[in-house]
Amino acid sequence: MVRLLLVFLMLAPAAQADYANRDDVRAFVTEMSTNHGFDEAELNALLVDVQHRADIIERISKPAETVWTWGRYKKHLVDEDRVKQGIEFGRAHVATLKRAQEEYGVAPEVVLAILGIETRFGRVTGSFPVLESLMTLGFDYPPRAAFFRKELGEFLVLAREEGKDPATLTGSYAGAMGYGQFISSSYRHYAVDFDGDGVRDIWTNPVDAIGSVANYFARHRWQGEQLRAMRVTLNSGAKIQFDNGLDQTQTVGDYVKAGMADPGVAHDTRAKLYQVEGADGLEHWLAFHDFYVITRYNRSHLYALAVHHLADLIKAEL
Repeated sequence: MVRLLLVFLMLAPAAQADYANRDDVRAFVTEMSTNHGFDEAELNALLVDVQHRADIIERISKPAETVWTWGRYKKHLVDEDRVKQGIEFGRAHVATLKRAQEEYGVAPEVVLAILGIETRFGRVTGSFPVLESLMTLGFDYPPRAAFFRKELGEFLVLAREEGKDPATLTGSYAGAMGYGQFISSSYRHYAVDFDGDGVRDIWTNPVDAIGSVANYFARHRWQGEQLRAMRVTLNSGAKIQFDNGLDQTQTVGDYVKAGMADPGVAHDTRAKLYQVEGADGLEHWLAFHDFYVITRYNRSHLYALAVHHLADLIKAEL
């Protein structure tokens, strides 16, 4: 009971309204003025009507990646409609996807899988006011307040750079935006003007969205010419310690020595072996470098597995 009370106090907001008159918000406004040249009076006027969102705190406290099994996660994200939509979207933008592959080395099906999982190819981009999301998480969610406060600063700079009114932009409950659900720092660093119209628009422009996702992977050292992941089996008596970490600190040979059946991949290849609960029981997946790159987009092995599966299904029909 005491532990639950402590968790509640940690997550409960110190104040749920009037952000502009809080000391921590005032300090943030001063920082934005000093470091980025914002007018303090204008920022305070922007923040005065921002509301605390208790529903956002509830959502981020139990994300699907931490509470769902692989079987449930896969069923939710790798469905027939998403595959069909991916094929339609891919055929409508075949030239753009081909150019993205030529420039960035990322196969069309991988870009399509990201756009499909994130927003169903632009159909569901999020209805949360980004300003409210980032204010709530940056000032009233202690476990990750520093991260989201930084994203809030990036968001305000991004809106100014792109000529947008920050009060009108919407996205996910965590402040991600557009076709590919880029957070503000990713938007500023990786979004590209792929159609050459002078604007980086991944909010509404599918061409820029395709190029931006491909650029994101390329900048995170996507290789593209190797396996992303493969299902493997374990020999009787295998002694392998499983965890959901993302770093690939072992090799295929290490896992073979520990009892994994030889997958026919060079033993000096860096890899990570996962055990997940599928719809029909335990599954074992051996993940390689490009799988790790997918987790740079969303730091979850379940997310990367979903992208891997959806990409393969779309590729088979394109």
